[in-house]
This record gives sequence, C-alpha cells and structure tokens, in this order.
Amino acid sequence: MELTDNKILFTSKELETDQEVRWCPGCGDYAILKSVQKILPDFGRPKHEFVFVSGIGCSSRFPYYMDTYGMHSIHGRATAIATGLKSAKPELSVWVITGDGDALSIGGNHLIHTLRRNPDLNILLFNNQIYGLTKGQFSPTSEQGKITKSSPVGVADMPFNPLALALGANGTFIARTMDRDPKHQQEIYKRAYYHAGTSLVEIYQNCNVFNDGTFELYTEKTSKPEHTLFLEHGKPLIFNNATQGIVLDGMTPKVVDLIDNNIDHLWVHDEKDMFKAYILARFSDYSDLPRPFGIFYIDDQKSTFDGILNEQINERKIEDKTAAFNQLLISKNSWVVE
Repeated sequence: MELTDNKILFTSKELETDQEVRWCPGCGDYAILKSVQKILPDFGRPKHEFVFVSGIGCSSRFPYYMDTYGMHSIHGRATAIATGLKSAKPELSVWVITGDGDALSIGGNHLIHTLRRNPDLNILLFNNQIYGLTKGQFSPTSEQGKITKSSPVGVADMPFNPLALALGANGTFIARTMDRDPKHQQEIYKRAYYHAGTSLVEIYQNCNVFNDGTFELYTEKTSKPEHTLFLEHGKPLIFNNATQGIVLDGMTPKVVDLIDNNIDHLWVHDEKDMFKAYILARFSDYSDLPRPFGIFYIDDQKSTFDGILNEQINERKIEDKTAAFNQLLISKNSWVVE
C-alpha cells in the first residue's frame, strides 16, 4: 500500500489504552511500544484496520497496550492465527508480536512456514536471548555457555540465528533493529509496513532483570560506533565513525581501515542480494566483525499467500456450485468398508 496523503486520523496518544503497562521498569519493550504507536498515525488509515496478534511471553502483552484490534493468542501460534486472519480479512494491516522463545522454540515450525508462504504480515521478533516471563531460563538464542536458571553449568546448545533461519525459509523482508534506537526502529517498521509479504524484524531488546546488558556493545554510546554497522542500500559498509569499512575477500568479509584503503573497494550493500544477505546474517559468528542493523534482504517479486488464496476463492465463486458439488460426490476416489 502506498501512502497517498498525510491525513492523520488519530494520534499516537490515542493508541494508548486504559491498561496498566506491566513490564518491568527499564524493560526494552517500552521503547518498542512507543515506536510502533508513533508510526501508525502516519499511514493515513483508521485504527480499526490495524490488528496486533501475539503469542505468549513478556512481549505478548503488547496487544493490551494498543487501542486497536488484537489477540493475545496461543504459545508459538501467533503467526498461524495471523495468517488465517489476513487470509479472511485481507484489507487489514496485521502485525505479529513475538519473542525469541515464543517464535523460535514452540513456534519455530509455524514461523518457518509463515516465512515460506509469505502472507502479508509484519512480524516483530523481540530477542532478549532469555525466557523473561518464566524467570530466566535459556532460550533458543541464548549463547553457548551462558549460565541461567535452567543451565547452571552453561548452555550446551548452539543458538539459533533468526535472520539466517529466515533467509533459509525464503523470507522476503529480513531486518534487524534495537530497542534503544527509536529513530532506526521507526524507519525499519515503516519499510516493513509497505512491503507486500511477510516482514520479519528482529529487535535486540534488553531484559534488565534476567539478561541485563547482553547487547550493550551495540547500544552504549562508547562502544556502539565500533561494534555496529548500519546498512543502507547502495552505500558502502562503513562504521566506527567512518574510520573503518568492510571488504569481501572472495566471499570472506574483512575489516579494513579507511586511511589505507580507497572507499571504492568497499562492499556496497544491495538489499536484493540474497547471497550477500546471508553473509551479513553470519557476521554474529565472528568477534572481529561489527553487528549489522537495517534491512538485510528484500524480495518484492514473490506473490503473497493471502493474495493467491483469495484469487482461488474468487475463481471458485463464479463456477456453477451445484455442478462442482456433484463432481465432488461422484469422484472416483472412493472405498468400501466391509
């Protein structure tokens, strides 16, 4: 959908509800909520056309705090419920609110197939690398060796990489942002809204009670420039206050100092390049590489699941229903029970 005018039908303040926001003081969820409330009025459509569907977890309280339609649904099943809703009511803007436990553990199968099918949904995946609601067990994104209440001698698992997983499932909009950068958040959410298909946005979100500071390298002013890389389509990969950049040595990314290297040799980001997007998604495997934030990959050519499904329904509506029913009844596929 393209925004044709800037008509404001409601304000961000009017998206607040009478429900007490029950997240721990200092939780990153507050900043995400405010960013979403800030951008929705810009889309020039009434509140009743927005729906927020969540699963189970701290993040999944989100629909209570949005004065729109919404559903606090079943653990891990928010993407399935949202797919059904979008298929039945394609005119709605449907958003899925989920966490690293909800989406990648019990909901992992649903997430993979949602990305594969490509319904027109916006999935905001709050990743704090811990189970916050159930008081601090390790999650599918917790780093190996991490001491938690359910791993007293360290996590034995290798963690999921949500964006690499999404690329493997043929996701069509894959991005990352962080709770402590509201401006960046809002830019990414707007791009996700205008994408026709499933948008997956991973959000680095601090759990200040059970996993405080896990992303501080990327959020603190003193360390952020050196350790974060903000992706911009058509621009070279530059970071650390424009003193360093990324080059590709074959298919291996390397950090170079811009003092000794011509900027023309740097890797230029292309949102449509799936292969380089996968390399970017694996930057987190290397301690000497910065962590990328922004849009990793967009495929704007793939048809949406809800679009195809509704085309099929409309085609069947114009058929002779009696003839179609009779054909079903006299199908050759039958059996006899003796």
